[in-house]
Amino acid sequence: MGIEDRPEGSAIALLFVRPVPSLRRRAIGWTAAVACTLVGGCAPVASPSRPTVSLRLRGGPPEAMVVVDEESLGTLEFVEARGVALPPGVHRITIQAPGYFPWDREVEAQLGMPPIQLEVVLMAVPD
Repeated sequence: MGIEDRPEGSAIALLFVRPVPSLRRRAIGWTAAVACTLVGGCAPVASPSRPTVSLRLRGGPPEAMVVVDEESLGTLEFVEARGVALPPGVHRITIQAPGYFPWDREVEAQLGMPPIQLEVVLMAVPD
């Protein structure tokens, strides 16, 4: 949809601001205020609440990387402390660390089920 195809009464605001480094914070706040004013006000963006199932991981080594559905989430230690909110469906969990064989599991998250708890034990690659 081009600008000329927009419904009557709708507005587009394009702002190009090149702030001076010492005024950067002030310029960012000013830009946001002007953009809100030009577009007709800023209301908080309502994030739709989607139901999830909790995934809890335990194990080691703590520096192993956690990958869920091909998205890296951080170290096992980090994910272990926080957990993961999975949307309903089938998910592939991979834990990998240098010197260890990768650990792969497929889990199905179903609404209403208790948290999925997995114990991760990586096997060291023999020398």
